[in-house]
Amino acid sequence: MIKNFFWILMIGLIVINSSHTQAQKSSLKIAKLKYNGGGDWYANKTALPNLIIFCNSNLKTNISREEEIVEIGSPEIFLYPFIYMTGHGNVVFSASEAQNLRNYLVSGGFLHIDDNYGLDQFVRLEMKKVFPELDFVELPFDHPIYHQKYHFNEGPPKIHEHDGKPPQGFGIIYEGRLVCFYSYESDLGNGWEDQSIYNDPEETRRLALEMGANIISFAFTQD
Repeated sequence: MIKNFFWILMIGLIVINSSHTQAQKSSLKIAKLKYNGGGDWYANKTALPNLIIFCNSNLKTNISREEEIVEIGSPEIFLYPFIYMTGHGNVVFSASEAQNLRNYLVSGGFLHIDDNYGLDQFVRLEMKKVFPELDFVELPFDHPIYHQKYHFNEGPPKIHEHDGKPPQGFGIIYEGRLVCFYSYESDLGNGWEDQSIYNDPEETRRLALEMGANIISFAFTQD
């Protein structure tokens, strides 16, 4: 099991039993990552709040519904066991930011990178600063992240079409632990957005939210 302060934090804050009293309503917080380089780190403004609502309803988590934002170089990153990163454009990590993110991830934190189209060429280079000794590897379809409460037998769902490529899920695995999940050509965050933004069918949005819930569930429970 993960023996670090993140695990202790999650044990104390995730509410699984609905019989918990009102005095036990403390909330776990997750955050969106703010990075430099000019890319729109702030994209998909309704995505994370909607995913949180879905998880609280369907996974019985007790995640704070306010969207938190944390800068990559800030020590406050350690307050959040789960960080979400998205955008379309350029990403630049300084050496100190890369080291801070590495420290966070090897200490038990989890990063979900969601390519909102155009992020791929930049984020791969910058994550090499974080883990120069590691590469992204495509996760097999039988990986547990695809088989939490919801089952995705062919990997991440395709939410929005861009280049006609299949959706893929990549990971960075540090000492046997998945510390970063990267959803590519899937556009999960768009599927989490308010329905009025993209007018996606409810079934498509549901698939995106279910995959997002799987990521949350896996991040909080992996050994």
